[in-house]
Amino acid sequence: MKFRLQKKHLIISASVVAIAGLTLRFTPTSEDYFNVSKNLDIFTTLYKEINVFYVDETQPGELMKTGIDAMLKSLDPYTVYYPESDIEDYRFMTTGQYGGIGALIRKNGEYVMISEPYENMPAQKAGLMAGDKILKVDGKDAKGKKSSEISDVLRGQPGTELLLTIERPGTDDPLDVSITREKVKINDVPYYAEVGDGVGYIKLTGFTETASREVREALVDLKDNKGITSLVLDLRGNGGGLLREAVNIVNLFVPKNQEVVFTKGKVKDWDKSHRTMNDPIDLEIPIVVLIDRGSASASEIVSGTLQDLDRAVVIGENSFGKGLVQQTRDLSYNTKLKVTVAKYYTPSGRCIQRLDYSHKDEDGKAEAVPDSLRTAYKTKNGRTVLDGAGIEPDYTIEDDDIALITATLVRKNLLFDYATKFKLENESITPAAEFHLSDADYEAFSTWLSTQEFEYTTRTEQMLDKLKEATKNEQYFEEIEDEFMELKEAMHHNKAQDVKTYRDQISMLLENEIISRYYYQTGRIQSSLAEDKDLAKAKNVLGDMPTYEGVLAGTISTSTEKN
Repeated sequence: MKFRLQKKHLIISASVVAIAGLTLRFTPTSEDYFNVSKNLDIFTTLYKEINVFYVDETQPGELMKTGIDAMLKSLDPYTVYYPESDIEDYRFMTTGQYGGIGALIRKNGEYVMISEPYENMPAQKAGLMAGDKILKVDGKDAKGKKSSEISDVLRGQPGTELLLTIERPGTDDPLDVSITREKVKINDVPYYAEVGDGVGYIKLTGFTETASREVREALVDLKDNKGITSLVLDLRGNGGGLLREAVNIVNLFVPKNQEVVFTKGKVKDWDKSHRTMNDPIDLEIPIVVLIDRGSASASEIVSGTLQDLDRAVVIGENSFGKGLVQQTRDLSYNTKLKVTVAKYYTPSGRCIQRLDYSHKDEDGKAEAVPDSLRTAYKTKNGRTVLDGAGIEPDYTIEDDDIALITATLVRKNLLFDYATKFKLENESITPAAEFHLSDADYEAFSTWLSTQEFEYTTRTEQMLDKLKEATKNEQYFEEIEDEFMELKEAMHHNKAQDVKTYRDQISMLLENEIISRYYYQTGRIQSSLAEDKDLAKAKNVLGDMPTYEGVLAGTISTSTEKN
């Protein structure tokens, strides 16, 4: 059983390609010029008329952004307009750094609260804790504010100060906390270690400007100081980023001048082969790459290229399927447009784009490439790989479904709230890799949970409700009502029993949440690895070289396994 425990705010969801100095060779026809000019004139006239004559006051900037966003939404979700007010968000996506207090926040009721301070960042150094509710910022009431609004005021120039008034569970009176903003850098490699038997492990969560350098430094440290003889590169939950960083990471393991990815667009300058430019670190070390449904874009370039070159065994879930490339274009008034300019192709020739945004159904949803139109390609050793649906792992590990009780506890913040309570009552815990809830700890949690109000409906109960509705419509219900009510009573879920039945998965998530209170993101990762079935499979494969080599040679068939 495995659960994805990544922090979504760290996942850079769009693939950004920053390539400057291109002279774009595309010659519009006179008809193109006329259509553009005509429609711009219509749009300008309409915009002026609305702002002058609409019955209520309009906000010209918001009105324009609404129109631009709607226009771009008709293309694909990766073509995005950044007004001047959002430029800092764009910079964060490409650099992984910003000025602020260094903390995750989330909405909870009418207020925003701290969900996790970053270790050694201003929020943590100032004493802020997960669960702290933000009542005021610099004396201004924060009630009813959105998370995005609070985030905007928490960010700012490094060296500037702000005053937060917070409400902390377990305290009677609000607390004033003064914080000095700093430059906050989110590491692309938040954790790496030897995980046993000479196996190195590197967790890569993004592809910002420092990604390849961080992976290189981690790899060199693991080789020189830990003596690793094989490597697991974990790309699960990594939504991508800079294309050049993906090329540079592949370059660590393959020779100089190897094609990693080919891009092709309407503008001929985008028909370009992206090749490795440096000497590799290690051409021989056995590698397993872990991917899941959240692995996208640059993650798929790395995993797909290493798979095509038969340089790594890929384990996990089918990846997201984003085979599109974006370029950022500067617009007037310090605004930007991130626009899809090309598709990319891995060395075998396949494009792994899953959705065809040029063909949408009547509801405006892009259609997936049908299996009948997927094309087979060959890896360097002659193994068959398919296009059109992401990267398919060599070993597929399927997740068990998360129980409704577990999903409800997460959605209602009950695991989060209990972890906050636990931290207030326990000054310290054992190291992250060793911490587990005892029977007494879990019983205490169950007792506390019995005092909380939450409801959920099991799938069985949902089916019974549909059965009741159907029998009423067909006028059978009165005949079977007694038997139906007996069955419903027998099937009615017992929350206390569900907490016991699904203890394993509830405990896993609760332990991870508690550990984050003491050891932050590093602790979360260490905790999750202890029961990680993907990692266990990777270590098994790396520990059996005939199997590893057989998979890459295509002489050993792979499989789908259930966690």
